[in-house]
Amino acid sequence: MRLIQNMSTITEYPSAECPSSRVIKIAVIGGSGVGKTALVVRFLTKRFIGDYERNVGNLYSREVQIDGEQVAIQVQDTPGLQVNANGLSYSEQVSRSIQWADAVVMVYSVTDCRSFDLIGQLHQFVTRTHPDRSIPIILVANKADLLHVRRVDIQEGPLLASALTCSFYEVSASEDYSQVHGAFHRLCVDLAKQQPQTPVNAPSGTEKKRNPLIPRPKSPNMQDLKRRFKQVLSAKVRTVTSV
Repeated sequence: MRLIQNMSTITEYPSAECPSSRVIKIAVIGGSGVGKTALVVRFLTKRFIGDYERNVGNLYSREVQIDGEQVAIQVQDTPGLQVNANGLSYSEQVSRSIQWADAVVMVYSVTDCRSFDLIGQLHQFVTRTHPDRSIPIILVANKADLLHVRRVDIQEGPLLASALTCSFYEVSASEDYSQVHGAFHRLCVDLAKQQPQTPVNAPSGTEKKRNPLIPRPKSPNMQDLKRRFKQVLSAKVRTVTSV
């Protein structure tokens, strides 16, 4: 895994460093303290780090194999959302992250009812903000290992996901890598299937304009080549005869 940047703006992965034919972009969003960064790092590195500095919106990247194809995965971690007197507060960075992404992972903590209550509003915001209203969205409940402080009933997550037509995963970033990997990997596989496969050497976007000072080579004329070949043979025959 590599950390591309930790600025508030989002920069695409440099093409020279990413020879893969596909790039999958995922934004991870949710309330403050639900473990978004822990989930991202766990997925990309298999490691769990319990303590993190305040999230400033890091963009992480890693290349993986999906169905035998090399794919670059970019995961945009976002600052935790806050609730104020006017409701849920969305920063410009979160909006840009959603617009940039191919898919969104919404996260809440089973130990925090407030983070769960934000999900419905958050889902509406994603569908309003993203240019494609059918963007893939999954719902992840984190901290499933903390049974003694659980505040969100185990049935509430699946019911909400069903109402929002999202896939649902309950995981523990601290204790079970396979759960976290399963949720993100399934999403990446689905996205890879949706994206058209592009040949590795194919130019991206429209074809680059040729330099007008460099003429485009013409296709060879086969009749002209045959005529020239006969001329060469005839010249050789005449030379041998004269000798």
